[in-house]
Amino acid sequence: MPKIKDLGLVAMPTTTAPAKTAVAPADDRVTCAVLIIGDEILSGRTQDTNLRDIARYLGVIGVDLVEARTVPDVMKEIVDALNALRRRYDYVITTGGIGPTHDDITADAVAKAFKVKLHEHPEIIAMMASRWGGELNAARRRMARVPVGGELVKNPVQGPPGFTIGNVFTLAGVPQIMRGMLEDVGPRMRGGRPTVSRTVRVEGSGEGVIAAPLEAVAKAHPDMSLGSYPFFGDGKYGSNLVLRSRDPAQLGGVVQELIAALKGAGIDNVREVDVA
Repeated sequence: MPKIKDLGLVAMPTTTAPAKTAVAPADDRVTCAVLIIGDEILSGRTQDTNLRDIARYLGVIGVDLVEARTVPDVMKEIVDALNALRRRYDYVITTGGIGPTHDDITADAVAKAFKVKLHEHPEIIAMMASRWGGELNAARRRMARVPVGGELVKNPVQGPPGFTIGNVFTLAGVPQIMRGMLEDVGPRMRGGRPTVSRTVRVEGSGEGVIAAPLEAVAKAHPDMSLGSYPFFGDGKYGSNLVLRSRDPAQLGGVVQELIAALKGAGIDNVREVDVA
C-alpha cells in the first residue's frame, strides 16, 4: 500500500483493523468516484487538493478514479449525487462535512442515502471522553455520529475517525487528515492492476504539428490512454505526451511506436523522459 509521511500531529486511533487488499482479476476494472462536499469549495474560498491526492493514491493500488463531483452543503444535492455514484461505481469516497458545525451534514446525508439512522458510535465517544474529559458538548458529539451498520475509518492524525458503509467511504475534508484516513481505506478496497505511465517529450513543435501522428497511434490502441500536455517557458515550448496502460510490455512497444511516428512526421526533437 502507498504510505503517507508522518504529519507529526496527535493521533486518535480506532480499533478497526485494516484488511489486506484483495486483487481483482486482470480483466476486471475497479472503479471509484469522489464526491467533494462543501460550499467553501464551490465559492472559491477553499482550494481543493484532496482530489489530486486521492487520484494518486488509487492509481497505485489499481483503482480507477473515473468521476468527481462537487456539491454544496445541501441535503438533497448530497443524497442524490451519492446515490447516483454508489450505484454506478465500485466505490465512492466523500470528503468534507463531518465536522462539528451545523452545516456539517455529510453523516446525515449518507444515512439518508442508505435509509438508516445515525447513532453515536461508542468508540468515538470513548475517544473524545479520553481526550477532552467529560466535556462532550453537542458540537463535539455531532462528530461521533455514524450511520447504523457503518464501520470506522482510522484517523491517525487528529480528531475523530471517518466511517464506511456499503461501498462508500466518508472522510474528512482537511487535507492532512484525509490523507491519513486513506491509509485505512486502501486495504479495504478490491484493487486491480496498477496503471503504469511513460512520457514522451516533444520540444520545438506545437500541438498542431504533433496532432496527426498522436491521433494515429491513439486510434491504433483504443485501450490505452494517450494525452498531450503543452508546456511553455524558459524559451522552450512543446508537449509532454503521456501514455498510460496496465500492461507494461504493451506500453513499452507503443512508446517506441509513437516516437517512430513523430519522427516519421519530421519531428526530430523527441525523446522519452522520466517524470516524477
